[in-house]
Amino acid sequence: MRYMMLVLAGAILWGTTGTAQALAPNESSPLVVGALRLLIGGGSLFILISLQKRFSFRHLPKKPILISAIAMALYQPFFFSGVAMTGVAVGTVIAICSAPIIAGLFEAIKFRSMPERLWVIATALAILGCVLLFSASEKVAFDPRGMVLALLAGVAFAIYTLTSKQLVTSYRSDTVVAVVFSTAALFLLPILVVSDLAWVFEPMGLVTMLHLGLLATALAYLLFAAGLKGVTASAAVTLALAEPLTAAMLGFIWLGEPLNFVSGFGILLLLGAILLLTLKPSNQASTS
Repeated sequence: MRYMMLVLAGAILWGTTGTAQALAPNESSPLVVGALRLLIGGGSLFILISLQKRFSFRHLPKKPILISAIAMALYQPFFFSGVAMTGVAVGTVIAICSAPIIAGLFEAIKFRSMPERLWVIATALAILGCVLLFSASEKVAFDPRGMVLALLAGVAFAIYTLTSKQLVTSYRSDTVVAVVFSTAALFLLPILVVSDLAWVFEPMGLVTMLHLGLLATALAYLLFAAGLKGVTASAAVTLALAEPLTAAMLGFIWLGEPLNFVSGFGILLLLGAILLLTLKPSNQASTS
């Protein structure tokens, strides 16, 4: 239960991203925001970890670190480009809802076992809830290229989670997140070099990026990685669907966005799926 709560806490912090971006200056762009949040989040964690005594990066396995960093770096442009082409509804549903399915398939292949029935039910409910939640969106465009990019974002997040799960079982979760995100930020530096960043130094731009970098990235992924120590990667990705749930509630409460009956039912399904996973008997929990 404790590990699942950590994963949920991280997902809830991710859910504040959309509201924060809505309050950012108009000159900001999702792609630049995605690169900046990795730079701020990864950089701050790297500095924090580097100041710790008796710490060394030399013992970390380079291959899984690199795979995890590449996956996280690719997730940003894939997701934001996919959403830009297809609209928030289609892009978000494909990216976020494909990730738990992909993670479950990868785990089934790796461990040569069928997914738990409870996880299958919870994931199906969560995906249906996510689809209903975004069904009221007016910005829908079935662009094949955008849909492929959104699907690749789901693949990238699943790979990041599976690789991070492998890393945090043997190494400190804060160290893993710091190194992975710092490396991912380096991959996205070219985006920042060619972009106009003047808006970042405006008061609202600075507050937005500090929130996204320190809370919605550094702290959120620290919590998520810590939770991975006691939760399967597939279950963690399903629990991460608390992100759109949080975003929808914040949009309704903070930004005054409409919430109709269908969207409300989608929220209930998402809540039901999360409860199914978090309240299951502890003897069924797997940490594989």
